[in-house]
Amino acid sequence: MSAQTCFHGRHIKPIVLDGLDGQNWQLADYQKRDGYAALRRMLSEKMTPDQVIAEVKKSALRGRGGAGFPTGLKWSFMPRQYAGPKYLVCNSDEGEPGTFKDRDILRYNPHSVIEGMAIAAYASGSTAGYNYIHGEIWPEYERFQQALDEAYQAGYLGRNILGSDFSFDLYTTHGFGAYICGEETALLESIEGKKGLPRFKPPFPAGYGLYGKPTTINNTETFATVPWILRHGADAFVSLGRPNNGGTKIFSVSGDVTSPGNYEVPLGTPFAKLLELAGGMRGGRRIKAVIPGGSSMPVLPGAVMMATDMDYDSIAKAGSMLGSGGVIVMDETRCMVRSLERLSYFYFEESCGQCTPCREGAGWLYRVAHRIENGQGRPEDLDLLDSVAANIIGRTICALGDAAALPVRSFLKNFHSEFEHHIEHRRCLVPDYV
Repeated sequence: MSAQTCFHGRHIKPIVLDGLDGQNWQLADYQKRDGYAALRRMLSEKMTPDQVIAEVKKSALRGRGGAGFPTGLKWSFMPRQYAGPKYLVCNSDEGEPGTFKDRDILRYNPHSVIEGMAIAAYASGSTAGYNYIHGEIWPEYERFQQALDEAYQAGYLGRNILGSDFSFDLYTTHGFGAYICGEETALLESIEGKKGLPRFKPPFPAGYGLYGKPTTINNTETFATVPWILRHGADAFVSLGRPNNGGTKIFSVSGDVTSPGNYEVPLGTPFAKLLELAGGMRGGRRIKAVIPGGSSMPVLPGAVMMATDMDYDSIAKAGSMLGSGGVIVMDETRCMVRSLERLSYFYFEESCGQCTPCREGAGWLYRVAHRIENGQGRPEDLDLLDSVAANIIGRTICALGDAAALPVRSFLKNFHSEFEHHIEHRRCLVPDYV
């Protein structure tokens, strides 16, 4: 993770995963990498919250959790004149299949998240914050708590941080493995001790969030990136990526590649280059399909991905979304029907059941995909799948309904003949599926 990588003649060092080997995560190690220098500079130079927000806006940093919303713009939504408490929340509830970057940040570079949250708290006027960590990664929870204790002891958190008039308390909390709690308002409900059910929006968290107070929520990678921006400047960050796609991004590459893992590369890196970094296709097989942003994003044919760059705009133009950066690569031996059946089962199981289109529709999608995969499909099932998916999209409180429906429509669109073969011949088009 610490190696430099050459892109278009430039040597690019990772921002979040630079110099990390699993043994140098503690405060002293982080400070050797200029850790907390951004927080010190911000407080010593008495930067105003508006100046911090302006720098983050200029950097073109977009949320790294899935939606890709501009980070500085989100921070600016917090009401300036509000007299009561305001909160800051880090969404480390990483439950998207194919995505495993945040756990590595918490494991290898937890202080970057703490420093980023302290900077964000200063910019938003928040007095307290929470890092909500996925309940199935307990060692990372403990690691982050250890880093939190170090930060308090060194004066980077608590009352009058580094002798300033800025105070901020940060707490660690955890979920219990519910995918739905990755949705920001369900996460807030869970922190409050309630069942993790998404809230209706509006009101949005910036107006009515945790405990009914103004709240800003960002992803782990987003917060971990902020200190670098304040140390090196927004222009330097933008120069690493592309306009409207600033900086580097961590991609969790899994599936049929030689070396699965997390790869931090500049936004705009060709997918072919990312695949090369991951060792290429395992066993020399041909690429068949790629889900570029986590399992809830539309699947794309391999040939399309090989001609596409890894940034928000390029992936959208190709017909999918960058999402959380979970890149799932499938080779020629993979059955698309069986893959969709497995994905549909996940969303059926993880639906909170609050919205009828998702509660009933996700189960319907799975049952139809299941019977096609098991040789009981009917010709009308393909239109049925598409119709059910279309009637889920945009009709639920949160995006889980869309997450269940988008893969279905994209699998049918891009691999329709494979589904037809299953129905007509009662068996898979790829007999050597492993």
